[in-house]
Amino acid sequence: MKFGVVVFPGSNCDRDMIETLKNDLGQEVIELWHKDKDLSMFNTEDCIVLPGGFSYGDYLRCGAIAKFSPMMQSVIEFAKQGGKVLGICNGFQILCECGLLPGILLRNSHQQFVCKNVFIKEAASDTCMALKIPVAHGEGRYFADNKTLEELEMHRQIIYRYCDEKCVVNSDSNPNGAIHNIAGICNKERNVYGMMPHPERACSNALGNVDGRKIFAHLFGIN
Repeated sequence: MKFGVVVFPGSNCDRDMIETLKNDLGQEVIELWHKDKDLSMFNTEDCIVLPGGFSYGDYLRCGAIAKFSPMMQSVIEFAKQGGKVLGICNGFQILCECGLLPGILLRNSHQQFVCKNVFIKEAASDTCMALKIPVAHGEGRYFADNKTLEELEMHRQIIYRYCDEKCVVNSDSNPNGAIHNIAGICNKERNVYGMMPHPERACSNALGNVDGRKIFAHLFGIN
């Protein structure tokens, strides 16, 4: 399995993702510049990653400019053909802006940037395991209308929810006011994934936390 990591002007988590995939998870990684278009070296078993950061400075809405980049047009086509796509933080915002995922990310309910460890759980898992994963965002409050939320629940597209360390989903464990404590979702076809927390920052023994590896194992079967 190969991973392509797209780098936009303003991306600042691309190196974190690349180093984690290569050094901690032992995967082949190819850097992809936002002005390029070629994804011919990838097949539908591979994954394109949109990392966190502030693409194009977030000068409009977060991710709203990045969705027009040449590479994103190729990523959209790749996803439509069944290729895997993962968006983390700003990458999640881009996926929502370009329509690969439903809903939108709004300003945090407390109107402040949040940077800390939080706990999340697999939304559809029968056995609960609270994973400690860092967040770092100012616009991470997931929102969708009632019809979209009903569809997300119906098709089990909510993949992660914010919870406390005992796996209880409540408002106190929600760092940004996301509706239904949603931390991550996928599309109906289950090949496009987006989440606000940063699993790539929780994969190294040197950091004292490897819970992020469980997310890569859950989504892609690697650890």
